Amino acid sequence: MKVMQLLPELNSGGVERGTLEIARALVADGHESIVVSNGGRLVPDLEAEGTTHVTLPIHKKSLSSLWQIRPLRKIIKHYQPDIVHVRSRVPAWLTHFALKGIPANQRPHLISTVHGFYSINRYSQIMTQAEKVIAVSDSVVKYITDHYKNCPPEDIVRIYRGIDPKAFPHGYQPPAQWFLSVYEDFPQLEDKFLICLPGRITRLKGHETLIELIEKLTKQYPDVHAVVVGGADEKKAAYLDELENSIQSKNLTDKITFVGHRSDIREWLAFSNIVLSLSNQAETFGRTALEALSVGTPVIGWNRGGVAEILSNLYPQGLIEVDDQTALFNAVQAHIHQPKDVAPVTMFSLKDMCDQTIALYKQVIR
Repeated sequence: MKVMQLLPELNSGGVERGTLEIARALVADGHESIVVSNGGRLVPDLEAEGTTHVTLPIHKKSLSSLWQIRPLRKIIKHYQPDIVHVRSRVPAWLTHFALKGIPANQRPHLISTVHGFYSINRYSQIMTQAEKVIAVSDSVVKYITDHYKNCPPEDIVRIYRGIDPKAFPHGYQPPAQWFLSVYEDFPQLEDKFLICLPGRITRLKGHETLIELIEKLTKQYPDVHAVVVGGADEKKAAYLDELENSIQSKNLTDKITFVGHRSDIREWLAFSNIVLSLSNQAETFGRTALEALSVGTPVIGWNRGGVAEILSNLYPQGLIEVDDQTALFNAVQAHIHQPKDVAPVTMFSLKDMCDQTIALYKQVIR
């Protein structure tokens, strides 16, 4: 098979990681893998693993992107893929118009993946106009069936995102050298009960909730310390300042540490006593919650979206009613008093995700 995946850029994020993982699996299975994007820092990894990358500016939500329809049509005609797999709305629209200029009997099969709870409108509907629509969780299946009646339920295929259990092994402990360097950079973290909130700095991730929680907890438990693992891009610098001012005004500067963007997320998840998932909106999947549970760290999170699906299957005692601050406090308190064991994770594997996706490609071609 020859499969072409399209996405805006290849820098970081769940969509990007999923694209690389499927590309790697295709090559390993003896198929030809092509990715079209505006490029980014993950391109060298992609190419090193045997995928052809074609750079095309298909990332801008603006009318100027329509100039890319003809170049995209040319690329599709040149490579003649069996499958075109779109993973984002702008590439999906451009593909829609590009394919219209190709005779019906020469067009590739079209597959889309709905990675997000997009705003409900005609622009987003394009993600449900494919032969098969992959939904990354049951929550996303419900979102599609509730809002896009044009999409026949039999065309929706739920394929959970997955992680490699070898990359996040149960009971993982960071090496001594890692602890030394962390304690050198952040001496305030030594001998603390660590509560980790992973994720980039945006208003969606629940940082205000974390600050309120730590304010309450530290009155009773002086050894509690929160660590925020994730950076703020330039657009979010003002929000980061806002958070830091709030922390300062509550005299919590020595209780909450921002460690910025990190490539050693596995180590931070394993190092923490508990990991929180407090997003203000439902997440479509919740990969970080799964990674934390995979290494054996308890996760406490709101009962909604993909995180709720992961927790209800793997760690139901971590589920709490949405926005119930008292339940959150009580759940964290229970974990402080009595450390909890997390069973080894046997679901949501990367291999399952790749096998199911490649099986779907083959089914569509047949």
